[in-house]
Amino acid sequence: MNGRALPPVSLYVHLPWCARKCPYCDFNSHERELIPEQEYIAALLDDLHGSLNQLQGRRLSSLFIGGGTPSLFSAESISVLMNDVRENIDLTTDFEATMEANPGSAEAQRFVGYRDAGITRLSLGIQSFDNQSLSGLGRVHNSEQAHAAIGMAQAANFDSFNIDLMHGLPGQDTGSAMKDLDTALGYSPPHLSWYQLTIEPNTVFHNRPPLLPVEDTLADIQDSGEHRLSQAGLHQYEVSAYATDKQQCRHNLNYWLFGDYIGIGAGAHGKISVDGRIQRYAKRRQPEAYMAGEQTSLVASSKLLEAKELPAEFVLNALRLNNGFALRNYTERTGLPITSLEPQLSSLVEKGLLTAEGGRVYTTELGGRFLDTVVAEFLPD
Repeated sequence: MNGRALPPVSLYVHLPWCARKCPYCDFNSHERELIPEQEYIAALLDDLHGSLNQLQGRRLSSLFIGGGTPSLFSAESISVLMNDVRENIDLTTDFEATMEANPGSAEAQRFVGYRDAGITRLSLGIQSFDNQSLSGLGRVHNSEQAHAAIGMAQAANFDSFNIDLMHGLPGQDTGSAMKDLDTALGYSPPHLSWYQLTIEPNTVFHNRPPLLPVEDTLADIQDSGEHRLSQAGLHQYEVSAYATDKQQCRHNLNYWLFGDYIGIGAGAHGKISVDGRIQRYAKRRQPEAYMAGEQTSLVASSKLLEAKELPAEFVLNALRLNNGFALRNYTERTGLPITSLEPQLSSLVEKGLLTAEGGRVYTTELGGRFLDTVVAEFLPD
């Protein structure tokens, strides 16, 4: 890449179907009673084979199967996918394969099969342990199934597992939010994704907004929760991610550190370094169009980033991490000199939003609260 070493590369696989579309969800997901599982897996493999040139001789460092609800797919289908990946791609020695799963009891029983297929890390979409909150969020599982799924994930002996939990839910106060969090922490998860419900465009909640907690309550929930998480030995390493030592999600770290990733599946996104430039692309969103398409027609959009766009692209990702980024990594991943950041860095340090020391840049506590404002400083004119 014009004399620069290529960054690590990961693989993202999108399985786009759900039993029911949640009212807060803006992901590319589609309700279907019957899923064309074998047809879709075949399309994924064709997509994968057509994307192998993007590896450019690199080993795959991680894989993430997201959705949708990937756990609607059988263990047999996941095994077909994982076997093909292993047969066609060299993997790093610390390769990590994550799969998202929902806690419906029928799906949880498949967990051992997913582990046997080669999934090393399971991410459980619990969201809440309160039945009223789960109903308001449109989730198809209840509290009992959430508890059962965590127990089954632990029994299946994955290398690691994540509990996905929301806060700032309709009608929630600090006490009920902490009850949810304490329940999750009672399982001693090695990783917990804990994030505030936000109302996104093109969702049911955007058209019919629920009554959310006021700002003071949200701030109290955040402060109280961060204290509990720290006391439990889960350390924040990213805006909404907490982990015990050496249990950070490697796949997501590659995103935030501006690594490359291949995207396969309906609506999947990718980022690849090509001839000294960085290309972002997205696959066709509709599953039927994706399955019907020829390899040459799967990409719905593609863009080579211009040099002036790279500072904002890089910091948007890297500053999500609590320890920020090394200045040398900025140059390695973008090909730009550090001087391209200096005017903005100086201004933001002076305003108390960034710290730049020891060759690293990271947000202050104030900067972390106003991350969008920080990133906006690096946008091209």
